[in-house]
Amino acid sequence: MLLSKSDSPFDEDQYITELKLPLILPKFNNTIKLYTLHNNEVTSKFPELLNLDIPDGTVLDGEIIVTDSQGKPEFEAMMEKFQSRKSNHRIQYCVFDIIYFEGKKLTMPLYERNELLDSILDQTETVVKIQWMYGNGEAYFDLVKQHGLEGIVLKRAASKYQVNKRSNDWLKVINYQYTDAVITGLRKDDFGLLLAVEEDGQLKPGGILEFMVEAKKVFFKQYQELIRDENKKFILLEPELKCRVKFRNYTKAGLLRIPSFVEYIS
Repeated sequence: MLLSKSDSPFDEDQYITELKLPLILPKFNNTIKLYTLHNNEVTSKFPELLNLDIPDGTVLDGEIIVTDSQGKPEFEAMMEKFQSRKSNHRIQYCVFDIIYFEGKKLTMPLYERNELLDSILDQTETVVKIQWMYGNGEAYFDLVKQHGLEGIVLKRAASKYQVNKRSNDWLKVINYQYTDAVITGLRKDDFGLLLAVEEDGQLKPGGILEFMVEAKKVFFKQYQELIRDENKKFILLEPELKCRVKFRNYTKAGLLRIPSFVEYIS
């Protein structure tokens, strides 16, 4: 089931509030397999989960995370684990829903699925159940911001699981950060703008901006006047065009993770 977006959190007792941390885990014929949101099988990447003690005919929905020394989910570490079997990162499978039980698709509301999940899932160091509460979305989101986490999910407690459908019954609220950046280049192949951010009076690399729609027209009308050089990957620009961007967090290298355009600034 896919998430829709909400610009801000809200308090409503008809909604369940969870931490936003997808990996589908089915067990049929006493064999566990793992699939991504896009239905790619990744069973061999996570052998830690292949002996999970759940009833045959069960399908779980959850997310793989790797935590840092403070217990916070670390996206880059998770990707390292996903891409290499040699990675020593320890994973956690955070389960937030059950879709099938004893071979039958569950049509009960979410709060009843949560109760069933509690009764069949034994938590371990590797497998945990996402903690949730009724309402309190605003207070929970404030805590997420204080701890620099990615966001929360608000789910209608009576919602049914809608496979491969995006529904307003499930809403994600991202804890975006904002900063000002300078556009210093244009990627030659797939569209992307090279960003720099100011630190201690100096410009340092800020990553690649790919997410902008109408603002592209403004950029393409004026960027040729700013060209100063080029290399194999980028047309390099004078650092005069500035914009405000929102992003998820900083990478280990200090770059903006998934920056998206907000507005041009003077």
